[in-house]
Amino acid sequence: MYTYEYERVHIYTGRTQWINSKNETTGHREIVARRAKAGWRFVGVIPIDQTASGVVVEMDLVFEKEVP
Repeated sequence: MYTYEYERVHIYTGRTQWINSKNETTGHREIVARRAKAGWRFVGVIPIDQTASGVVVEMDLVFEKEVP
């Protein structure tokens, strides 16, 4: 059996959304590394919020850990 936890990540899109604009997440790699050290396994991403044009601006990182 597994237990799951989620961490919300905001994606910086800047002031305007252009076709060539670069979306940047803040801290997602550090979150995954920190959770891995604590024994959690990264299993996926759930989009939480998006703009009218479909650009994801918030997401949950999903982690699992086996329950003894």
